[in-house]
Amino acid sequence: MNAVEALVAQIQGLSGSVADLSHLHNLLKQADDSLLNESTRLLPFLDQLDPSKHSLGYLFILRACSSGPISKEQAGELVLIFSRFISSCAAEQIRLAPEKFISVCKRFKDQVMLLEAPLRGVGPMLTAVRKLQSSSEHLTALHPDFLQLALLAKCYKTGLSVLEDDIFEVDQPRDLFLYCYYGGMICIGQKCYKKALELLHNAVTAPMSTVNAIAVEAYKKYVLISLILNGQFSSSLPKYSSSVAQRNLKNLCQPYIELATSYSSGKISELETFVQTNEEKFESDNNLGLVKQVVSSMYKRNIQRLTQTYLTLSLQDIANTVQLNSSKEAEIHVLQMIQDGEIYATINQKDGMVRFLEDPEQYKTCEMIEHIDSSIQRIMVLSNKLTAMDEHMSCDPLYLAKAGRERQRYDFDDFDTVPQRFNI
Repeated sequence: MNAVEALVAQIQGLSGSVADLSHLHNLLKQADDSLLNESTRLLPFLDQLDPSKHSLGYLFILRACSSGPISKEQAGELVLIFSRFISSCAAEQIRLAPEKFISVCKRFKDQVMLLEAPLRGVGPMLTAVRKLQSSSEHLTALHPDFLQLALLAKCYKTGLSVLEDDIFEVDQPRDLFLYCYYGGMICIGQKCYKKALELLHNAVTAPMSTVNAIAVEAYKKYVLISLILNGQFSSSLPKYSSSVAQRNLKNLCQPYIELATSYSSGKISELETFVQTNEEKFESDNNLGLVKQVVSSMYKRNIQRLTQTYLTLSLQDIANTVQLNSSKEAEIHVLQMIQDGEIYATINQKDGMVRFLEDPEQYKTCEMIEHIDSSIQRIMVLSNKLTAMDEHMSCDPLYLAKAGRERQRYDFDDFDTVPQRFNI
């Protein structure tokens, strides 16, 4: 224990300058094994350290303290210590040992899950993500854990705060898959279907050498959200998708492909029959709720088709055409679609007639001009970022070496690019 006391004294004395912290980091790495051996006796030493001033040393000792098995009773005490450390630690110190910090935060997540209290982990984990990030464009190993806790705690709005960032730097591929999958589910919870579709699309089309379970589950939800949002689904993935995804995902999610095929017929009775037949499968995938939303969305699609054919139509005719039980149900659907901005119409309560209108947006209001301008600015920023990344990649030695090895046998520059006319 004398060695631990000496180490605590060094932590207290070497947590000031950058040079001292670098020296302290080396000492802590050398003492790491001995700290793990003394893990059951280290908890009292944390009281001698200030997590805001001695963050690096506190991190190493806390990691050692939590390395062994932890009971549910101990978890309650440790969660408080973890939370206090994460909220008060200095970002510049914990970034000297990012692997340790990630390990501590994942251990913290395990404890709140053990206590069945994911809500207690949402705030501290968000703080941890922000402190570990080198910039808002950086996807850390803690992003998926934070999003999982936010999802379990139903803190969807808190989860959306992270999903608003544009990501350009990824440490591990698995983190990206989980980030897109959990992020997509959070957006579904908030009914932000457009953003959900974007994230699930990224999970499905991301580079992969073998099919992984995350991509398969993302593909199932990708099919369902495509139908809910767009009313259609194409089973052909973009060309930039991996060949593994293009070959296997459709075969592994056959019931969902068949659901999309049934949906495209526009016949509600056939779709409902198919859903009832495969209800057990959808329920085992935890997708039955979304499937029911798909069925409900078909009514909306069929009503939207009527706006392209008729100027006025009675509620009873709408109910008959789209196979609703009554004119009252048709009125409820039409009113909800008007409220959501999916159609433009008025209902005459006296005679039960619906009059379909043109889109009133003239694209000349101040709000619309500001929206268009902000979209242009965002596209310009993304274009500049893409150009910079392309230039950086074209100078990367690893990329150039790989491109050289895989270069085709013939150099097409040796051939004419314009076909010559043949004389017959």
